[in-house]
Amino acid sequence: MNSAATLRHRAEGLAQTLPALMADAEHLAATVMLGAHGRRRAGLGDEFWQYRPAVPGDVARQIDWRRSARTDAQFVQEKEWQAAQSILIWADSARSMEFSSHADLPRKADRVRLLALASAILLIRGGERVGLASPDQRPARGEVQLMRIATGLSESRGGAEYGAPDPGGLLPHSRALFLSDFLGDLDVIKAWVASAADRGVRGAMVQVLDPQEEAFPFEGRTVFESVGRTLRHETLKASDLRARYLARLAERKAALADLARGTGWQYHCHHSGDPAQAALLWIYSAIERAH
Repeated sequence: MNSAATLRHRAEGLAQTLPALMADAEHLAATVMLGAHGRRRAGLGDEFWQYRPAVPGDVARQIDWRRSARTDAQFVQEKEWQAAQSILIWADSARSMEFSSHADLPRKADRVRLLALASAILLIRGGERVGLASPDQRPARGEVQLMRIATGLSESRGGAEYGAPDPGGLLPHSRALFLSDFLGDLDVIKAWVASAADRGVRGAMVQVLDPQEEAFPFEGRTVFESVGRTLRHETLKASDLRARYLARLAERKAALADLARGTGWQYHCHHSGDPAQAALLWIYSAIERAH
């Protein structure tokens, strides 16, 4: 297939998936109720937020005399809070994320993209600057930025078995949301979360697992093969592996929780068979606590 035909094929595929992803994310975001002012708050910054009546303690230079001239009261012009207001999202698109144990369950990648875009919708419409954690997409506001994020999420497909973000795509003192199965090399995971923390980045890690990965319901002769077919293991008694597998998984989740605590981040495990609303609520709250 020549390059022009390849490009057209990719474009047609994107055109089919993008509206569905956006519609699903919009619906999910609509289930989360925001406060009256969303995430905006008064503080140091350079963008106008709102007027408020002057109170004892306000100095004369804070008074907006043009606004105050319209009434007998005096008003102060508040600026929008600017510190750490850029949020970068990394949605793992590696091969391991393509797994789904049942036709009625979403692939882990589909759930990750849905949560990533729904989070972006909530945060941008709450006044935040949001972008994907890549050097070529800077955080921004607005509906156009939402479409950029949706396009980026729909296009991303990784060739590696397990994914890892590029810490270089994170802005110093920003916030971040990492969504992945986090089943790759633990030392690599530790290194890039530590690198982000060293840059003053705080955020949240959401581990998305298929219910089968959590339960290990296998018995008898079983062939285990990774989605990318780079790993393969055959056993005659899969049930004999259950206890060891569950112990290793528990160790992995505990290590991720410890990593989050040690770097000022937060960790949450979500199953792709569970409602996405609960995970989105947790993400929204975790980003708020990451200030």
